[in-house]
Amino acid sequence: QVQLVESGGGVVQAGGSLRLSCGGSGISFSGNNMGWYRQAPGKQRDLVAVIDKYDTANIPDSVKGRFTISRHNAKNTAYLPMNSLKPEDTAVYYCNTLSTWLRPGPYWGQGTQVTVSS
Repeated sequence: QVQLVESGGGVVQAGGSLRLSCGGSGISFSGNNMGWYRQAPGKQRDLVAVIDKYDTANIPDSVKGRFTISRHNAKNTAYLPMNSLKPEDTAVYYCNTLSTWLRPGPYWGQGTQVTVSS
């Protein structure tokens, strides 16, 4: 069974930084595309970063220049370093595998809460 565990969230002031981590079991990150998602209360879950199995990263305009994504295959772990955080970044953050068509895998972790105050 695939299990994903996100950690590293917390409460920070606007302009601050956090580094999120995602550990997996029952799946090899090195053989999969990986992504980070976020979901605010009452809102849809949005993709905020992608890294493919060749370690090419793609960051959407909504967080470009502030967020990045990386992986450490030997630890089966993915990371989301975030800086210059804004109140609109407040959400629960999740990681998952994703297909060639950017479709997420069927198993989601509990997520980690990020709260940014003004």
